[in-house]
This record gives sequence, C-alpha cells and structure tokens, in this order.
Amino acid sequence: MNRKKLLVLVTLLLALSTVLAACGQNNGNAGSTNQGNAGTQSDKLAADQTFHINLASEPPTLDPAQSQDNVSSAVLRTLFEGLTLKDKDGNIVPGVAEKWEQKGKEYTFHLRSDAKWSNGDPVTAKDFEFAWKRVLDPATVPAPPYAYQLYYIKNAQAYNEKKITDASQVGVKAVDDKTLKVTLENETPYFLGLTSFTTYYPVHQSVKNNPKWAADPSTLISNGPFKLTTWTTGQALEVEKSDKYWDAKNITLNKITASIVDQAATEVSSYKSGQLDLAGQPIGEIPTDQIASLKSEVPNELTIKGIASTYYYLFNTTTKPFDNVKIRQAFTKAINRQALIDNVTLANQLPAFGLVPPGIKGVDKAYREENPDTVYGKEDANEAKTLLTEGLKESGLTKLPKITLIYNTNDNHKKLALAIVDMWKQTLGAEVTVQNQEWGVFLQNRRNLNYQVARAGFGADYDDPMTFIDMFTSTSGNNDTGFKNAEYDKLVKEAYSSNDNKARNAAMKKAEDILIKDNQVILPIYYYTNIQLVKPYVKDVIVDYAGQLDITRVKLMEH
Repeated sequence: MNRKKLLVLVTLLLALSTVLAACGQNNGNAGSTNQGNAGTQSDKLAADQTFHINLASEPPTLDPAQSQDNVSSAVLRTLFEGLTLKDKDGNIVPGVAEKWEQKGKEYTFHLRSDAKWSNGDPVTAKDFEFAWKRVLDPATVPAPPYAYQLYYIKNAQAYNEKKITDASQVGVKAVDDKTLKVTLENETPYFLGLTSFTTYYPVHQSVKNNPKWAADPSTLISNGPFKLTTWTTGQALEVEKSDKYWDAKNITLNKITASIVDQAATEVSSYKSGQLDLAGQPIGEIPTDQIASLKSEVPNELTIKGIASTYYYLFNTTTKPFDNVKIRQAFTKAINRQALIDNVTLANQLPAFGLVPPGIKGVDKAYREENPDTVYGKEDANEAKTLLTEGLKESGLTKLPKITLIYNTNDNHKKLALAIVDMWKQTLGAEVTVQNQEWGVFLQNRRNLNYQVARAGFGADYDDPMTFIDMFTSTSGNNDTGFKNAEYDKLVKEAYSSNDNKARNAAMKKAEDILIKDNQVILPIYYYTNIQLVKPYVKDVIVDYAGQLDITRVKLMEH
C-alpha cells in the first residue's frame, strides 16, 4: 500500500472512531456526560502520572550557572537540587545536605550518602565546590549573570573580579566527599535560603570540556527528582522521574511534558480542552481580557494572589535620550499606573512606585510607605512636560528622537506597552515604537545595552530586600541599564556587612532612593499578582511568596 492510500485509510478510521465515540456519549444528559469525561481524564492521568504544562517561552538555558529567568529556573528545579530546599510554606529544609552546623561566618554541610546524579554517580562536596567556583571563574563564558549572588562567600568577589587568581582562597572547600565547608565574608541571616537557589546548584564535573552539555539530554546529568529526556527547540520539553534521586519514593509524577507556545490565548484554550493541567504564571500567561470570564466559568480553578515580584521598565542610561535623568523622570511621571491596572492588566495588581515589593521581610512603613506623593514623586502630566523640556535643553536636543520599547513576545506585555506608549504620546508627544523579541534574544539585547527602553520583571530569590537592591550595583550581571554609582555600591556593601537589621534596611532604603528618586534608572509599574489555572485533580502545586513555581511534588488524583 502506498503512503497516500495509507494516510487516507487512517483518516477514515479516525473519523469513524470519532463518530462512534460521539454516539456513545449521547446516552446521558449533558451534565453527566461532562462529569464522566472529567472522571475518565483524571483517572487516566492518575494512572500514568504525566503532568502537562506549557512554557510561554523557550528556556534560554538549563545551565544553573547561566539561568536568570523564571522559565529556566522552573525547569531547573525539576532537574537539580541544592544543599537546601524550600517547603510549601517557604521554610528552609534539608536538600542534598541532610544536616549542617553554623558557627558565626562558617557553615559545615553534611551531604546525604544516598545523593546521586542521574547517571548513578554519587553527588559529592567536590561537585558543589566545582560548581560554585565555575560560576565565579572569570574565564567562564558567557559570564554568569548571577555571579554576584555568591559574593557572600569569602574572597568570591575578589576572585570573580581577578583581584586574586588563586581559587583555593575562595571560602568553599570540600573537606571530604560528603562534607562541605563554607566561610562567608560576613554573617548573613538568609544564607541558607540562598543555598536553595539555582546558582548554588551543583553540576556534574563532566561539563568541563563540553560547552553545550546543558542543551543535550544525553549530556545533561542532573541530581534532582527528574531528568531531561526530550528538548525539541521551539516545540516541547520533557522530563522523567529519576530513579537515582535520593527521595524518589516521595516523587509521584512519572513525567512532566511541556509544550512551548508563546500565545496566551492558545495556552488557555489548551487548558480548557484538557491538553494542559496547569496554565498561567510564572511559566505561562493568561490573557487579561479572559480573567473576568474565567472567574465565572472556573472559579475553583482560577487563583489570583499577590506575590513579592515587581514589573517595571528599564532605561538605557548610556544612550540618548535616556542618558538624561530629567527625561527619564518625565517618562515616569507621564503614566497613570492605576488606570493601567484598571483597564489593561485587570488582575488586582498594586501600583508600584519602588523596586522592593510588599511581602518581603522587613518591608513595612519603616522601610518605605507606598505613597506616590511621599515616596518617589507623584504622577503629574504637567511636571512631566516641564521635565522633558528641561531635559531636552540639557541634552542639546530640540525634540525627542525616535524611541523603541522592547518586550519579550507575550500578548499581555504587548497590551501594556501599547497603553503606556499612548500615555507617552498624549502627554509628551513622544513617538515610541513597540517591538517584541524572542525571550533569549530579548535577554541578550538587554544585557548588551542594545535598547532604549525595555520591559523587565523580578521576583525575590530570597526573603530579604537585598535580593532586589544588589541587582543594580556596578558589578551585577543583572544590571542591564548602564547605571553605575559609587555611593550606591557603598550602601549595598554596608548592608551586606551589617547584622543590625534596622541599619541594613536604612542602607538599602538610601540605595533605592539613589536608584529611583535621584536617578530614575527604572520605571516601576506594578507589583505582580500570580494568575493561575489548575485542574481540580492536581494537588501540591507550590507557588511561593515570590511567585516561583515548584511542581516536583505534584500528584494527580483520581476524580
């Protein structure tokens, strides 16, 4: 039988089976039919324990040293495990390290004897030492954006900045295969939380001579609950349960499959049709114009909750016209945040006038009262026009040049960008073009300062204001603005070295004043809410205080 005839026959058989199935489903009322379908679907899922999700963008990397985004980190949490973990309440619990002792600035971690890599090799303290020093090694290419997150470790910054060349002086040492000793520059109350973060994950030492190891399932050796089995660029990614994981007996899922579709409407449609078990942030999107209908259609499946995460725009402070602070302030004052939330984002977000969101430990009225009149200047169209006129004069410009606002491909980002651009046009007469870019390309352009204004968002990596503040030091790999300020760096260093929480908060507050009030390096827009759809048979999805997703302990229950 030739290929054409075979395809025709298969098509006819499929059509016939569909008709017969439809006839069988008409033997009861509509309500009982739908209930029966739901039960059959959840029973099947419970039997094979395959969890279906969508990624709204391609993970730019699955190398823990290079990760800096929610999509990559959500996948990495299935593949790798650090010394510690966060439980569903955000508490730090043992991970690869079954116990530890602290004495001042020194930590001694004792690794589990049954911790193994997905290829069966034991996970050792040397793997952690290797991974952390790889992040800090100035020869690592590309330079890990989160290297500064390890600067709490003694001599880590000096080694990363080539002030010392001997890696053995960095305060992390494998005493033996199962004992890791870490010495910090200063006592850091949230250090244990950092050891659950992706940049602190171990990597298998086989990566040394293979720069493409993290893109190939055959060479990506991991130590977490799952292992990578399939990654088809732009289409799908799949992980399967690792029988080598030390806590495999408590991992219920056999497989997690992830489509890669950047259309929010398609994601919701796939969820409604049963192709996805979860939809929405932080790895996907729900169209803002569907939120109201979803509240009435599936009220028990839709959740909207505030998280410690901030949505903002970055200004490239190294190029015209945004090398002038008054022009940056003009663009900031020309928007109306509440109008954007009420008419565009539609998910109960809070207007943001600062960088550090509510919900972070220590952030209360003593840190910053969230009031636009007293914090960083109220929104004011007339003042925006005045500042623009003054800024243009200082810059030697008679009018604004053409401006482009870039954002990563996403319907909701586009809607917000168009609304903000319209506000800028109405108030400032600014001609701004919006441009969407694929996630990896977008991040690279931001990193290379190849933009004028860019969309950004950041969720807490650990529960302290510093997770936001140290992003904008002159040495941070996440500072994509060109902003460098010696006083800012000094204040961050003061906060790093202090054990007095009141003094730390005061230093960080002053740094935030420099960043926003004095220099308007960023344009805060709103504090995120997490918007998510989860099927009733899905249990134990964790979205923490910062909006980070953990699906490693998910269970699919029978209907």
